[in-house]
Amino acid sequence: MSVKIKCSHILVEKQSELLAIVERLKNGEKFGKLAKELSIDSGSGKKDGSLGYFTKGMMVKKFEEVAFKLQIGQVSEPVKTEFGYHIIKRLA
Repeated sequence: MSVKIKCSHILVEKQSELLAIVERLKNGEKFGKLAKELSIDSGSGKKDGSLGYFTKGMMVKKFEEVAFKLQIGQVSEPVKTEFGYHIIKRLA
């Protein structure tokens, strides 16, 4: 039986952009609002960054390794993949 988790993410091209987003989150800005405003993943960006539910094998390895280690409500450190730089929030 495969574990399903639900995550949101914000994807940007540059590490510097992601670090600025991390600062804004620390200052209390909402993850979903920043995803809508700044994520280059237009599909999930429109939905507050939500990727919905997924199981292992559905996402790129590096992203998945981080996502599955997060606790519900936790936000990841920056993650670099071939798509750019992500910050991931586990929802369920």
